[in-house]
Amino acid sequence: MSKNKGFSITSAERYSLALYELASENNALSQVENQSSSILNLISSSKDFSNLIKDPTNNQENLLKVIENISNDNKFENLLKSFLGFLVTKRRFFYVEQILKSFIETCSKKRGELKAELKSAKELSSDEISKITDELTKNFSSKIKLNYKHDESLIGGLVVQVGSTMVDTSIKNKLQQIENRMIEA
Repeated sequence: MSKNKGFSITSAERYSLALYELASENNALSQVENQSSSILNLISSSKDFSNLIKDPTNNQENLLKVIENISNDNKFENLLKSFLGFLVTKRRFFYVEQILKSFIETCSKKRGELKAELKSAKELSSDEISKITDELTKNFSSKIKLNYKHDESLIGGLVVQVGSTMVDTSIKNKLQQIENRMIEA
């Protein structure tokens, strides 16, 4: 099973890089990236669509019709529509979620963006999130693509991770450190 998993990750990266190069050559990179995000949102929000992708018994004609309808309804770029059809005909549509996530990550890396994770104990406003993003951009001298999550289990404070650098100012972490010191004593 591990061989198969490695193959799927490798193939997803290859397909995503091919999509990136095609979109770049056709000056449609931002449109394809936005539309790829829309497809990923559809996969996560629609159980029916997610099941359709993962069901190996679906025939190619049905999948191609679904892609055609979704593409026409959302006015997708012909490039993306053709690419999705290509995945169906090559029996790789099962990997579409991994491929599109890898594609969006490739776009982000090519723009020089760093991925960052932010967790906070209290719900942050969009203004507070943008201030944190700006501060991280200054500190890391690079564009930051911030993924924000509200996590009440932190009790208080923030956890920020940019690449391999992590700053944990949460009360939960401080309590854990105190507990560890007490156990060691």
